[in-house]
Amino acid sequence: MKNVLGGLKPEAVFRNFESLTQIPRESGNEKGVSDYLVKFGEKLGLDVIQEECLNVIIKKPGTKGYEHAPTVILQGHMDMVCVKKEDLDFDFTKDPIPLMVDGDMIRTKGTTLGADNGIAVAMAMAILESNELAHPPIVALITVAEETGMDGVLNLNPENIAGDILINIDSEEEETILSSCAGGVNNIVRLPITWKMTDGDKEGYKIAIKGLLGGHSGMEINKNRASAIKLLGRILREIDKKMDMDLASVSGGEKMNAIPKMAEGKLLISKENIRELESIIKTYQQILSHEFQISDPRIEIQLEKINGIDQVFDDETKKACIDILRLLPFGVQTMSAAIDGLVESSNNIGVLVTKEEEIEFSSAVRSSVKSLKNEINDRIQNVCDLVGAKMVLVADYPAWEYKSNSPIRDLMGKVYKEKYGEEVKIDAIHAGLECGFLKEKLGDIDMVSLGPNMYDVHTQNEHLSISSTKRVFEFLCEVLKRIK
Repeated sequence: MKNVLGGLKPEAVFRNFESLTQIPRESGNEKGVSDYLVKFGEKLGLDVIQEECLNVIIKKPGTKGYEHAPTVILQGHMDMVCVKKEDLDFDFTKDPIPLMVDGDMIRTKGTTLGADNGIAVAMAMAILESNELAHPPIVALITVAEETGMDGVLNLNPENIAGDILINIDSEEEETILSSCAGGVNNIVRLPITWKMTDGDKEGYKIAIKGLLGGHSGMEINKNRASAIKLLGRILREIDKKMDMDLASVSGGEKMNAIPKMAEGKLLISKENIRELESIIKTYQQILSHEFQISDPRIEIQLEKINGIDQVFDDETKKACIDILRLLPFGVQTMSAAIDGLVESSNNIGVLVTKEEEIEFSSAVRSSVKSLKNEINDRIQNVCDLVGAKMVLVADYPAWEYKSNSPIRDLMGKVYKEKYGEEVKIDAIHAGLECGFLKEKLGDIDMVSLGPNMYDVHTQNEHLSISSTKRVFEFLCEVLKRIK
């Protein structure tokens, strides 16, 4: 290990975090990191459970004087979203994350950092290995596949875990204690393709939309960032209105829960329409650069001549594809009337893929109100009914509803005021945390969520504050010390 983070404090947290960045842990590829965590716990002589789904549970008794204190579950997930710069030669299945320290920030050289949620795992590991910290009985629950539908917590065996308090460490703002989160579901629309052979007199072109900021589809959905997939539909619609166009494929996005920062379409047009196509691309470059000049200022539309297209969608498939791209909801749908500034419901079309027999549109629907989540899905079903597509819902997870009486939240507020001289912010989040499922699995357990400042999560610009990580870890340790 390169020890890039050597010398940073708290040493145990950053040492463990850097170790995690050396192990591939994209959602669905957690076997290596799960085994690593098992060996870590066993080496400490602690009780370790590795579930069949690869969740890891490590139990540590309370320190002297805390033997009979309430048991605290420290919870995070081991998997990460894997996104990189398009031109970067990097393989998430084998390459270590290329860390770098930039002032107060830990960054990477063109990939996601995995602080979401590796920093939670590192904090739990630091507490488990410490012989100096005073704390109640600890259960570290480290789940898999949180980023792709929360399959780890969904498959958690509640017989393997018990506790009185749960502290989720999957938040991204230091000054905030979360007490509620949105529920969500992965909405997948599948449009059957009818192919036809190409017209030999037409020429092939690829339209690529690049340079967008992207971002977390929950935390940053309210920042008016562009969706490359939605922009693609808009441009294809304009081209189809102006000329005889055949469409061969559409694609875009990388992860369902990340705002898509790239998309492309391959098409055929007649030679006499080339100048008009170039004019449309130039016009939309100007239009979109103006519309998103503040929120997404680096949008780039590229047009490239290509060969090798031998089949295209028939006219009905082409129209249906463009209609879906235009009509699927994207972005904030409703804002909360109860909590100022909180997104209540939203949708993100995260991944667009052309397969042999169908085009697949994968969306992340989120809402803190179940009926509004159902409403968005129902509207998407209406679109499917109009164009002959099918919709399926996968990995439906519940919201974590606010609880008026929470002793752990009150204790955290008290400790925060003593340490920092101000009130901590109690808030809700428009993103999916595992707390909703954990409520269902573990019963009416008292729970909160916290975490250090991290930025541009789910993008290649993800970065983590070093000083904030230190403060949050010290705050967490002080809270644990007070639980007797």
